[in-house]
Amino acid sequence: MKNRPDKGSGTNILLMGTDGRDTITRAEKRKFHAGGVACDCTDTLMLVHVSEARDRVSVVSLPRDSYADIPAHRDETTGRELPAHPGKINGAYAEGGPALSVRTVEGMTGVRVDRYLQLDFRRFMDSVETVGGVRVCTPRALKDRTTKLDLAPGSHLLNGGRSLQYVRSRHVDLSADFGRIQRQQRFLIGAMRSVRTENVLADPGRAAELSRSLIGSARVDRGFSTGQLLSLAADLGKLPASSMEFTTVPVRGFSTTLNGSLDWDRAKADKIFAALGQDRPLTSPNSKARMSDSPRYDSPATVRGDTLECH
Repeated sequence: MKNRPDKGSGTNILLMGTDGRDTITRAEKRKFHAGGVACDCTDTLMLVHVSEARDRVSVVSLPRDSYADIPAHRDETTGRELPAHPGKINGAYAEGGPALSVRTVEGMTGVRVDRYLQLDFRRFMDSVETVGGVRVCTPRALKDRTTKLDLAPGSHLLNGGRSLQYVRSRHVDLSADFGRIQRQQRFLIGAMRSVRTENVLADPGRAAELSRSLIGSARVDRGFSTGQLLSLAADLGKLPASSMEFTTVPVRGFSTTLNGSLDWDRAKADKIFAALGQDRPLTSPNSKARMSDSPRYDSPATVRGDTLECH
């Protein structure tokens, strides 16, 4: 592909959570309120940078309604060449699958994506079950009228279905997708802790099961092979949560170009992506910053992973 960003130090992974739900049962859809018509979009987009030394992980969430310039591409169904056009970042997947999502993110961030990991509802739920559930904490009650998430203040060990409710909920309060992003970041920390405390990777059977849940049986271009995924997971499993950092792309407000989309604050966003491209941390190792609850979209906090853990 022409005009891809240059390869920098470290490894950049695009984590894509799609709204694909055809593989879960009708009973699961009813129980976990996961029905409805899928848009075949990416509900979750996280750009994950693993440092060259594999001693630091930086996670940048990309709001799903972000304004994007979707590159020219060939329609996989009709074979027709489509010109570049504006759209929401989550719609790139519906138009051209993971390859077009990767190209769109590379164009918007200037960061080269080396690998991607794609999860639909089934893969997500099965992965959570394989690691024995994921523990999340909340200082306040979380209720969502759409997903029917209902968590009291405190600590909760969530199975696959309840985890799906947790990461999908965006009607808890007025923070909408930004609140959901914050919960997704907390969930990722909890999931890594489960992998570590349950010694999943030390058990060949469970490790293989986790790999199958995450990537399926087939390898795709710039996706992960089983060996690559397990090697990376083993290295990252040794890192304390304080060696991870999380932020969200700063947003300026609603776009005047495309109704319902969000414009990034380019000056602030470019600083974040420049740091990733140069393999630099986003914040100091001793930072004590914490996320506000509810989150600020215009100037989101960059926090260490240990501030998101259950204690």
